[in-house]
Amino acid sequence: MQRPTMEPQDQYNTNLLDNVHPVPWTNPTPDGQYNLVVVGAGTAGLITAAIAGSLGAKTALIERHFMGGDCLNVGCVPSKGVIRGARAAAELQWLAEQGLSQALQGVNVDFGVAFERMRRIRSEISSHDSPMRYRDEFGVDVYIGDGKFTGKRTITVTGQDGSERELRFARAAVTTGARAAAPPIPGLDSVPYLTNETIFSLTELPDSLAVIGGGPIGCEMAQSFARYGATVDLFEAAERILIREDPEVSEIVQQALQRDGVRIHYNSAVSEVAKDSDRIVINAATKAGQAIQVSAEQLLVAIGRAPNVKDMGLEAAGVKYDKFGVTVNDYLQTSNKRIYAAGDVASKYKFTHMAEASAGVLVQNALFFRTKKVNGIVVPWATYTSPEVAHVGMSEADAERSGVAYQVFTHQLAKVDRARLDGEDEGFAKLIVKKGKTRILGATIVAAHAGEMLTEIVLAMQNGLGVDALAGVVHPYPTQSEAIKRAAAGYLRSRLTERSKRILSRWFKWRR
Repeated sequence: MQRPTMEPQDQYNTNLLDNVHPVPWTNPTPDGQYNLVVVGAGTAGLITAAIAGSLGAKTALIERHFMGGDCLNVGCVPSKGVIRGARAAAELQWLAEQGLSQALQGVNVDFGVAFERMRRIRSEISSHDSPMRYRDEFGVDVYIGDGKFTGKRTITVTGQDGSERELRFARAAVTTGARAAAPPIPGLDSVPYLTNETIFSLTELPDSLAVIGGGPIGCEMAQSFARYGATVDLFEAAERILIREDPEVSEIVQQALQRDGVRIHYNSAVSEVAKDSDRIVINAATKAGQAIQVSAEQLLVAIGRAPNVKDMGLEAAGVKYDKFGVTVNDYLQTSNKRIYAAGDVASKYKFTHMAEASAGVLVQNALFFRTKKVNGIVVPWATYTSPEVAHVGMSEADAERSGVAYQVFTHQLAKVDRARLDGEDEGFAKLIVKKGKTRILGATIVAAHAGEMLTEIVLAMQNGLGVDALAGVVHPYPTQSEAIKRAAAGYLRSRLTERSKRILSRWFKWRR
């Protein structure tokens, strides 16, 4: 088994590989049956193995590619490093507009240096996910190699040296994640396109970038590369970007992207891509029949994910799966009741934090008593554009479809002192509340730091606290999170009916 590579092959990526896929690595010799064998060392697998090992369960962890999975290597960690550099470039521009242009002459953000910084930090973080740490700190037997189920209670690992180890288990966990999948666009297989798995290997800023897909990854990278100085075209087949969010969210992010120079082509289905010398030509057509052609140095395909279920022997283990991943029940059990699955390979919520949360559910049900359900988790998510978008629970559209009666309470960032002082007054905090009740059904925040702000709402929903509890939280002044308190205060004002006002008026008259 040959070690996978990571471009560019500099000192940081060399250190990264030494941590996440060390060579040489001698797989341990199994000594009796394992309580739990975990296949896949992404977030779900790492957390599952760490918890099980810490509790004293005899645990094995198998990884064929990179420890840390997508999040560390080609997802959350590198993307946020890239976004931070791009945000710095935008901040320099903002400072210049505030009258500091003379002091900033000659100051710029270098794309190559920014990406090198990202690789350095990713390399430093990677030690947290190394097999050495899981072996020494958690007592986990780590196997680097291809794991394949050979029966309902056995799995064989083929190591780097070709040696095979058969592992027997009482329980197993499939946590193999998902990968980028190419959509069926004619000509795509003949051009060197980028995905989230390869874009972070760039060392030079392309003069132009075409992005297919207006979801979170597409929007984040389109804005970032535009801020670094590339010409960016974004193609979205739907009528707006971030289609999972409410329309007003899409509108704010759209304006921000366009302000940063991104050209957005809505209702535009890409019909063909082709190579033209050292350029890539993208042909698309709008629903109205208008033809669009863009030539770019690089192409990023930011749509399509496929679960990692092939060549694992799941059939031999009696584990059912389909194009969406491994089939599980609310307890994360597969069709083989001894085998569980968690993370992107089995969840519709393909987020690192959901993978981590579901790992706790898996361990509880696999090693103890089957009492925890994954559908009891309150799942937030965030898109790290500028401004950020953070969401939890129902949107207005969700509430409409469900037929539940609801109320909406919104407070604009433009009315929050700190947001105005920071020059970050785009956006709002919105609460969806069950009509006539205090129960919070969902929330959306659009703000510079929306991902950080959302947590107090998630905490309230997770613990059954109502919107009135949020209204009573004292926030330091001035902070942008005051927007949440002000939105919640809208609920209190809504309770003040004309009848209650008349009663209060009589009360105050009597108290004079």
